[in-house]
Amino acid sequence: MRTRHSIRGGRCAVGLASVALTLLAGCRVGPKYVAPKAVAPPEFKESSPAAYSAAPAGTWQPANPQDAALKGKWWEMFHELELNALEEQLNINNQNIAQYFQNFMAARALVREARASYYPTLTTDPSYSRQRTPGTLRSTGVTTGTTTGTGTTGTTGVATSSGSTSTALSLPFDVSWEPDLWGKIRNTVREYQNAAQVSAADLENERLTEQADLAEYYFELRGQDALQGIYDQTIDADRKALNLTKALYETGIDSDESVAQAEVTLQNAEEAGAGIATNRAIYEHAIATLIGKPASSFSLPVKELTTPVPAIPVGVPSQLLQRRPDIAAAERTMSEANALIGVEKAAYYPNLTLTGGGGLESSTITSLFSGPALFWSLGASAAETIFDGGLRRATVAQYTAQYNADTAAYRQTVLTAFQQVEDYIATLRVTSAQIAQQDQAVKSAQRYLDIATARYQTGLDPYLDVISAQTTLLSDRQTQVTLRVSEMTAAVQLVQALGGGWDLSQLPSAAKVTSSAAARQVSTTP
Repeated sequence: MRTRHSIRGGRCAVGLASVALTLLAGCRVGPKYVAPKAVAPPEFKESSPAAYSAAPAGTWQPANPQDAALKGKWWEMFHELELNALEEQLNINNQNIAQYFQNFMAARALVREARASYYPTLTTDPSYSRQRTPGTLRSTGVTTGTTTGTGTTGTTGVATSSGSTSTALSLPFDVSWEPDLWGKIRNTVREYQNAAQVSAADLENERLTEQADLAEYYFELRGQDALQGIYDQTIDADRKALNLTKALYETGIDSDESVAQAEVTLQNAEEAGAGIATNRAIYEHAIATLIGKPASSFSLPVKELTTPVPAIPVGVPSQLLQRRPDIAAAERTMSEANALIGVEKAAYYPNLTLTGGGGLESSTITSLFSGPALFWSLGASAAETIFDGGLRRATVAQYTAQYNADTAAYRQTVLTAFQQVEDYIATLRVTSAQIAQQDQAVKSAQRYLDIATARYQTGLDPYLDVISAQTTLLSDRQTQVTLRVSEMTAAVQLVQALGGGWDLSQLPSAAKVTSSAAARQVSTTP
């Protein structure tokens, strides 16, 4: 049978609960979090007008105005319909993105788990039992006999009965609650909210990485198509040159040595041209994996690289801090570490636990819900660690050091972001200038080949000069395509370094990471 506490004890427990509620509203230990401030330069050095003062005409330049921002579907600026379709498939079917999204969903669930500690825990353990005592149990000391005028006479012996049956029904309820006097639960909730925000930022960073990889692979593949076109043209020209050399040899104008040189030149071009298919297949397979399709069932038609590099809005460095999801993740990681310090500092203070119980207990179902069947109890207890050998102090020191490490990681992430933007702006500017110069080199190489071929046909120069001109033209055209591919991939990398159209306003707030709307917002972000 449960012990019933007095009304006075119950009032004391209620009083303690009132005090706990009062303290709950205004006491939270741990350091207050202040978002770090990163010093940003006024402009990107590589995008300043001075950097383009001596650049050749046609050199790539950032879009104006300088404070313009990228849009969500940034890949559409390249005006490649195939790339647009592939990016849409990637956003739906990419399995790495799907994995990061489920990580975010798990992080949101942890927030709800932490918030559950705000509320009391109510349990019940109903029971029913029916018990029969056997009649074979003996009872000694039973007196039997008759009464006479002088007294009672009889004998002492053993009595038996037919047994007895008893029933017990119980419907108990127990409740316990640990008030958040020192903000341990609130700091834990804040820690998991920040962790969920970190997970959301990681998701967006992974999405941007996959989108950029797809665009890079697409332009690399188109570059291979362009190289294949160059080799096809070169092979056709070498075959015609071989036929011409054979004709001249048969008429006695040229030698067998020239024929052999023409054959070697053609065979080398055919071998190199066949090797292009390997790289193209590798990029095609990589694209298939990114969009969630088996490489065996995916192919892209041949199409040469003709896409011009668009003017990309670079903006100002201070905006970069709001546009990159990896910077947002680093900042939220700091806030998470700060909350964890508060969780550990709460261990210095006592824990108060309020408990209560009650229910109904009876031997019959008809009397179970009556007043006499009611029982209840109330209680409160406090626990405080008196000595732990410095464990708490060491734990707080550990998480303080972790917070400082996260601060350094945040600053390094910001510095790396500035570096990457400067790198890719410089790469675009220099590469576009190289392309302008290389275009002239290709024209000159073609003129050189035309002259060498004409002089050979008239017998003025040996065929070796034609081979030299052919090799020069092929090399210059290869370099031209390589530079074009480098320019396109640098443009994609610059977009990625700028955050790809994402900004901090798209990161779910701490108050929304537990709502279904937050999940929809993150999952549908392009």
